[in-house]
Amino acid sequence: MNIDVEQALELIAAAKEEAKRIDVHMVIAVVDGGGNLVALQRMDQALLVSIDLAANKAYTAVAIKIPTHELAKLTQSGQPLFGIHNADGGRIVIFGGGFPLARNNEIIGGIGVSGGSVEQDIQCAEAALERFKSLA
Repeated sequence: MNIDVEQALELIAAAKEEAKRIDVHMVIAVVDGGGNLVALQRMDQALLVSIDLAANKAYTAVAIKIPTHELAKLTQSGQPLFGIHNADGGRIVIFGGGFPLARNNEIIGGIGVSGGSVEQDIQCAEAALERFKSLA
């Protein structure tokens, strides 16, 4: 089971609503359970670098199976995953804004948000997670 495009667009809409509310221009990406891009939207004036960052945050959340802000703690010098950001062709992002999407304890996708501070990225992604809970 994977997230479908209609669900992905619902999540993007929820993240965009929150981004508009806090007045930050974001890029929001949703990937399926294999880390493949399902949908991506770039709000007007969002940073160009946020396109790759959002997609890679979503990918990382699926590939590592934890939110990217939790991964950040494990990648500091002396921690067990130090240096992992160099793995997988540099696609691993080790700061907040990426979350896995799970149903029945199975990861069916991931969401990544980029464009604001790490806290703002997380806030917008969490708005999408709330919407995800209401989807069938």
